[in-house]
Amino acid sequence: MPRMARYDGRSGDDLAADLGLSLVATFDVIGSTLDVAHELAAAGAMGGTLVLADAQTSGRGRMGRVWRSYPGAGVWLTLIERPTDVRALDVLSLRVGLALALALDDLADSPVRLKWPNDLYVGDRKLGGILVEARWREQHPEWVAIGVGINVRPPEAERAAGLRAGVSRLEALMRAVPAIRTAAARSGPLSHEELGAFAARDMAAGRRCVEPVRGRVRGIDANGALVVDVGCRATLVQAGSLVLQEEQ
Repeated sequence: MPRMARYDGRSGDDLAADLGLSLVATFDVIGSTLDVAHELAAAGAMGGTLVLADAQTSGRGRMGRVWRSYPGAGVWLTLIERPTDVRALDVLSLRVGLALALALDDLADSPVRLKWPNDLYVGDRKLGGILVEARWREQHPEWVAIGVGINVRPPEAERAAGLRAGVSRLEALMRAVPAIRTAAARSGPLSHEELGAFAARDMAAGRRCVEPVRGRVRGIDANGALVVDVGCRATLVQAGSLVLQEEQ
């Protein structure tokens, strides 16, 4: 697949040096940065390898959903890491989301909000998403591919958010990658401080949901589960999609 010579005027080598990465592989148009990252990791790519595309034709989100990745419109990337703490994988998408929200606040029109398990919002519109895919060998993670899509400008005719007018992809990229790496380096479940920071940005807390169960969202727990009040009992949900009831 053809590499891209420059990403908004910067070569892959320049970006790797600026970001302290082992390799930045840049592409014009590819199917999915996640797929390329898995190929590179299987061939021995080190942790800190970044796959970056101008556009994706088969970008994906959780549960096979399509992620629109138009040329020049956003930051479409996958970062390879080689973690050793299995417990941290359960909360990695939440941890990355929280780190990205903090990193992107200054580039958005309002504070970036979070929606379990992997979405970034500005106001009530989706700004970005995270998809984490691990590959295992003998019950140990061999590598993890952290896919991130961030709309720098919102897609036309879609109910989505972008960053503040005038923000460049390079600005967003330079904020995002260090945040992702910091989150990926943390160990264990979510800390008390992380839970508090997530709660402050949780767009779903206190609202009623219809999926993955019907009830009222309370928040998340340290292991990354969604906590929903169903009747008078708190229910923990480990996987699924959160669909909120439309507000009247």
